[in-house]
Amino acid sequence: MSRRCELTGKGPMTGNNVSHANNKTRRRFLPNLQDVTLISDTLGRSFKFRVSSAALRTVDHRGGLDAFLARAKDDDLSTGALKLKKDIAKAKAEATAA
Repeated sequence: MSRRCELTGKGPMTGNNVSHANNKTRRRFLPNLQDVTLISDTLGRSFKFRVSSAALRTVDHRGGLDAFLARAKDDDLSTGALKLKKDIAKAKAEATAA
């Protein structure tokens, strides 16, 4: 399982550990990923994602999973999230047409 957020695309970064003697060794900064279940209001179902805690706060701030995915860039989303985004858009279009 990759260490990448499914909603924002946030992944590991690299940098240096710097000692008191100013010795530098390489290290990795890993994102704070959590396994969460988010509910789509439009589809009325729950979906499991592996997201960073920053993305979780953003989902809450934007008003839920549907609103977050509507504004998210397709390049950042995982394949599962991208499929969900298209399903939500399709369901909303059918609801407004009816």
